[in-house]
Amino acid sequence: MFGLWVLGHESAHNAFSDYKWLDDIVGLVIYSSLLVPYYSFKTSHKRHHANTSSLENEEVYVPRKRENIKWYFSKYFNNPPGRVLTLFITPTLGWPLYLLFNVSGKKYERFASHYDPYGPIHGKSAQVLISDIGVFVTLYGVYRFAIAHGFVHMICMYGIPLVVVNMFVVLVTYLHHTHPSVPYYDSSEWNWLRGALSTIDRDYGTIMNKIFHHCTDAHVIHHLFASMPHYNAR
Repeated sequence: MFGLWVLGHESAHNAFSDYKWLDDIVGLVIYSSLLVPYYSFKTSHKRHHANTSSLENEEVYVPRKRENIKWYFSKYFNNPPGRVLTLFITPTLGWPLYLLFNVSGKKYERFASHYDPYGPIHGKSAQVLISDIGVFVTLYGVYRFAIAHGFVHMICMYGIPLVVVNMFVVLVTYLHHTHPSVPYYDSSEWNWLRGALSTIDRDYGTIMNKIFHHCTDAHVIHHLFASMPHYNAR
C-alpha cells in the first residue's frame, strides 16, 4: 500500500504519465483510497519542494527555534519516557494530524487543514472539495464493508494496513529531511538549490527499495528533478 502511496505522489508531480489529466485521476483514486485529499496534498507538497529547508517558508517538518519551544515540552518530553511517547505518537498519528490540523507544518494566520476547501494552504478551491468527496466515498465504502463483514474484519483488512502506511509515510519523509548533517537556512542564506541538496537518500535494502519505487534511495535527485518518473531516478 505504501508503494501505491508513492505512485500517488508521482501523480501529484505529473511524473506518472505524459498526461496531466491521467495523473490527476490516478492520484485522486489512490490517495482517496488512503484517506488523503489528493489536490490539497499536491498543492502543499509542491510548496515543500519549492521551499525545502527554508526556516521561514518550508511547508512541513519545520524545525522550531530554541526560543519558541514551550517550557512544558522540555520538561515533559525531553526525557526517556517522553521520547518513547513521541516515538509512538509521531508514526501512528503524525500523518493524519498533519492533514487534519497542520501539525508540524508551516504556521498560517488562521487554522489550516488539508480538508478545508477555504483553508489558507490553498485558498478557495473546488479541487479540494473534489478531494474531500473522494475521501468520503472511501469512508462510505469502508463503512459498507464493515456492515457486510464485521468491524473486526474491516480493521484487519483496512485499518491496520492503513496505520502501517501512515507509519511509513512519516518514517520515510522524516528521514529524508532529518540528519545531523542537514542544515536549515534562513532567508539570508537560503536558495532553492541549497534546499534541494539538503535532503538525504536512505537505503532500505533491495526488496524494500523496489517496493517503494526507489523514492527512498533516490530522493535527492527527486528534489532536483521532481517531474522525472521514479523508474528513471536510479
